[in-house]
Amino acid sequence: MIQGAVFDVDGTLLDSMDLWDRLGSDYLCSIGCRPEEDLDETFKTLSLYQAACYYRSHYGVKLSVEEIMEGVNRMVEDAYFHKVVLKPGVAELLRQLQEKGVRMCVATATDLYLVEAALERCGVRHFFSEILTCTDVGHGKDEPVIYREALHCLDTEKENTIILEDSFYAANTAKKDGFHVVGIYDVHERKSRELESLSDFYLRDFRELKDFWKFASAL
Repeated sequence: MIQGAVFDVDGTLLDSMDLWDRLGSDYLCSIGCRPEEDLDETFKTLSLYQAACYYRSHYGVKLSVEEIMEGVNRMVEDAYFHKVVLKPGVAELLRQLQEKGVRMCVATATDLYLVEAALERCGVRHFFSEILTCTDVGHGKDEPVIYREALHCLDTEKENTIILEDSFYAANTAKKDGFHVVGIYDVHERKSRELESLSDFYLRDFRELKDFWKFASAL
């Protein structure tokens, strides 16, 4: 049976990926820069810090990294504080995991105050012992650092710990580092087929958990 579960936030716990679909481009437009066509796909694979550095190096934005990060966060604050909701079935899965003694934490590219606000408002913050962010650990999900930090926080064995991700690139990082990956379907992930092929288990709907529990029990 699994001992630990590390949850991504956007597209996994929260139905919020639409916020990020054009955020990279929208931010640049807001400061008078013209984005390239593929910027939003690039933006999805970067932590906020990495994105801020990219804006400075690639687009010549003169604002500081901190100012850029604050500007991007301000564009999504209202949604996290007041609007975004859990994906259907998430709360029940978290309750069942807690009842089975599974330790849980969060590993996300979104900044802490936004995640805290959304999870508190949605009534699920108490399920997680820690919320780790790419900004705080200093590495994006193109590296396994945040997953290793999560494992340390949970104090569980890697072979009994699952990483739940809706993003192919992030799941691929965890998989290459030897974690069990549970892929989460999200309509905004363009590489959903690749994610399904990569995953040890692929979950299309949190409300349909029979096969998930068979997988979890076998670990």
